[in-house]
Amino acid sequence: MSASLVSDGSVSTLFIVSDATGDTAEHVVRAALLQFDLAHLPVDLRVYPQLRHAQDIDAVVSEAAAARALIVSTLVRGAEREHLLSACANRGVRCVDLLGALLGSLAAHLNIDPRGLPGGMHPVSLDYFRRIDAIEFTVRADDGRTPECLQEADLILVGISRTSKTPLSIYLAQKGYKVANVPILLDVPLPVELDSVDPGRVFALMIQPEALLNIRRQRLRHMHLEAVPDLSYGQRDHILREIYYGRALCAAHPGWTLIDVTEKAIEETAADILRSHTKQQTSRPMQAPRPKLG
Repeated sequence: MSASLVSDGSVSTLFIVSDATGDTAEHVVRAALLQFDLAHLPVDLRVYPQLRHAQDIDAVVSEAAAARALIVSTLVRGAEREHLLSACANRGVRCVDLLGALLGSLAAHLNIDPRGLPGGMHPVSLDYFRRIDAIEFTVRADDGRTPECLQEADLILVGISRTSKTPLSIYLAQKGYKVANVPILLDVPLPVELDSVDPGRVFALMIQPEALLNIRRQRLRHMHLEAVPDLSYGQRDHILREIYYGRALCAAHPGWTLIDVTEKAIEETAADILRSHTKQQTSRPMQAPRPKLG
């Protein structure tokens, strides 16, 4: 399977190899890619699951050499890992072994040898299906596309452009939370459905003006649009108006939780949200389950 993140310019190729599904490595790689601005560097991400024989590994390494790809591996068995690393060294292919060092350190710490069972990391459980369901919901509810889904969301993120709503939503969804995000657009009313949800589930993403100005101007430079006249997206006055409008909306909804995302990584912001969410859940009395739409 393959997924190209963008379609113009040169392409950087990543191979994920696994003796199971490859989900672990794919999630790790996609989370890592969020830390890079890939607007002009498409990434071709290819997953090769169920690799359990030397000849299959050799075939993938040969293909990776031809594509000048980086291989990211979660092979569990020691023999297969060693074969992959040797084959990559012989063909000059870069390889990252996500599990090798971790398994070795855990074995030394626990004084127990790892079982080396492919697929052991992915027992099919209710939690697994819950996470899949959360990811599907979050993609469907991205950028305010389906306001009718807001009642069903565990968490709702609101914020102006470039406050990391979408990557943050996906990150939280991978932890099993159904997340909807709603953009704040200058002088545009929020969807009426937002007024009917529990305000304790709404998190408003705030950012300092200078930080947002730098992010947007960098974005415009990458898109070669910094010289376009009358483009308000990266203008200080327009950004201040957006921020003040967002703050006014928050002031009108005192039940929302404000989260400052200035110069924070996605993981840091997610941790802030989950801490606040957990605190709210434990401090409020038991309530009947909220109705689900549909």
